[in-house]
Amino acid sequence: MSVYQPTATGAATAQNAGVSIAILAFSAFLIVTTEFLIVGLLPALGRDLGISISAAGQLVTLFAFTVMVAGPPLTAALSHLDRKRLFIAILLLFAGANALAAASTSFWVLAIARVMPALALPVFWGTASETAGQLAGPHKAGQAVSKVYLGISAAMLLGIPLGTVAANAIGWRAAFWALAGLSLIMALAMLVWMPSVTRTAKVDFKQQARIFRERNFLANVLLSVVVFTAMFTGYTYLADMLERVAGVAPGHTGWWLMGFGAVGLAGNWIGGRAVDRSPLGATALFLVLLAIGMAAIVPLAHAGLVFCLALALWGIANTALYPISQVRVMSAVTHSQALAGSTNVSAANAGIGLGAVIGGVTIPGLGIEYLGYVAAGVALSGLGLVAVLGKLTRQPGTLARVP
Repeated sequence: MSVYQPTATGAATAQNAGVSIAILAFSAFLIVTTEFLIVGLLPALGRDLGISISAAGQLVTLFAFTVMVAGPPLTAALSHLDRKRLFIAILLLFAGANALAAASTSFWVLAIARVMPALALPVFWGTASETAGQLAGPHKAGQAVSKVYLGISAAMLLGIPLGTVAANAIGWRAAFWALAGLSLIMALAMLVWMPSVTRTAKVDFKQQARIFRERNFLANVLLSVVVFTAMFTGYTYLADMLERVAGVAPGHTGWWLMGFGAVGLAGNWIGGRAVDRSPLGATALFLVLLAIGMAAIVPLAHAGLVFCLALALWGIANTALYPISQVRVMSAVTHSQALAGSTNVSAANAGIGLGAVIGGVTIPGLGIEYLGYVAAGVALSGLGLVAVLGKLTRQPGTLARVP
């Protein structure tokens, strides 16, 4: 059964749907870039505000944990609202928050500027995926979600290197001003070109929260935690691996990261195609490819072109798993898809945090040359959950509830 149901909006022309999905994709890029860009800005930001890198780094933690905690309840509370107006309001909030960040003169003002968009990001992420599926229709829902994820994946993979380049080229304040201006432009574009989407009925949170009693859904959420833990065990420290293992000059690291993200975006298209056939099968395939790519980095570090191919395989698998995870989790329920999508965002942020911790423990404990192997091991451990989910979906009581 498709997770997306046809709506009145489904009668819109393919061209209008395509324009609207493109606007959603670029808006997603701006919104998620707001989260990840700051990583590349931290050194300059810390120097300007007179705070340590460790203190500045807590802004990243603050954003991620706010997304993780606030995402499901806020999405449940707001998902019934008119989607067009909701998206415009979120973009205006991001414009204001980024402007506040650009003008901030203290850590605490900047912290407020980070919490504001962190509250809205999972609402957009969860509802944009569902809306894209409604606009495209049930038979092209996976491809539509992958297009929105093209923006999300680009931001997640390019946000950090873009921040590094921006900090050197225009400064951290100008980078936030640019995000504020672009968010305003996208709000206007959405106002002019996006059609209205059929509103979903308001459902009491207790009724929506029934999905948290469904074994199939919970197992899919847990699988997303494992997937993102594997991804970010390696990716969080990829810059360090490039410098210390592959011998890339520090001044070139940002461009290598950008290349990793650019090549990896091909995985977004591949993942969107694969997930329409089988969400679980696509998850298993790309977990294996991810493990191979990450494990091959150290032994091939000085193999020239072969090293680049291994890095590209890692990037492609890494990116493909973003839309695959979102569609897989949302397909696990027959109601409250927006809440399911937002819950997957929370799971992703939990995995991002866990991955950073596992990688941070591995480097001093075993050495950075073992990081790829540890990350690959986490990825392969997810195959066990895939097998469990396969059994659940073959049983008559797929949506069996937790006692």
